[in-house]
Amino acid sequence: MKSGLIVLSLAAVLLASCDRKADAPAAPAPAGPAAPTTERAASVRWNPTAGAFEMGGAALRTAKVWTFDGSTDGFTGVGSQLAPADGQGLAVTIADPTVRSPSGLAIPGGQYPLVIVRLTRVGGGEGWDGALYYSTAAHGEGIGWLGKPIDNEAPKLNETVTLVYDMSRQAQGGPDWTQSVIDQIRLDIEDKPGGRFVIHQVAIAENPNPPPADPAAAAAATPPAGTPTPAPKP
Repeated sequence: MKSGLIVLSLAAVLLASCDRKADAPAAPAPAGPAAPTTERAASVRWNPTAGAFEMGGAALRTAKVWTFDGSTDGFTGVGSQLAPADGQGLAVTIADPTVRSPSGLAIPGGQYPLVIVRLTRVGGGEGWDGALYYSTAAHGEGIGWLGKPIDNEAPKLNETVTLVYDMSRQAQGGPDWTQSVIDQIRLDIEDKPGGRFVIHQVAIAENPNPPPADPAAAAAATPPAGTPTPAPKP
């Protein structure tokens, strides 16, 4: 009788063990490696240790830097999806071109002519634009006032680029940026929906190496020889 009870007990233990194994959830498959990224060389680079953009090895003086650490930092889109990216950055899924900064920046454009945008393309798309619009107290956004990056080649999939806009040489609007107080900026990444990007950092900065003055503009600003100097008002 005892031997029969022992056999029955062992069978019960084995059956319970089998039930536990069957009910246990399968171990998750290991995550695949992240897609490798490359970074295009540029005149300005991000130094993650210093937390600053650098030109020629020296940190740029900035009026504003956005790094999107767990936040959208007040950036908005009209129809595009904007959200904090995993780890760091602003994840953007393009539905329309517009990505706007917060307003009320009050940045003197003459002192801070560089706008720097570091981003990575993480999803295919088309219709690359890269235009930078801005608004001031005198005017809103418009085709008459915009900039284009010095290197405006569209980023490839999984390529990180640092777009540098020298607004002292803006594409449309003459010297308007440098003569204005900037209220808000707007980045038009792509003209067609579907592209996906992570914007890592955006900054508005001084230019330690301003381009030489335009000779034609300088000549226009210089009065002809022999022009009398107006007498000071009493």
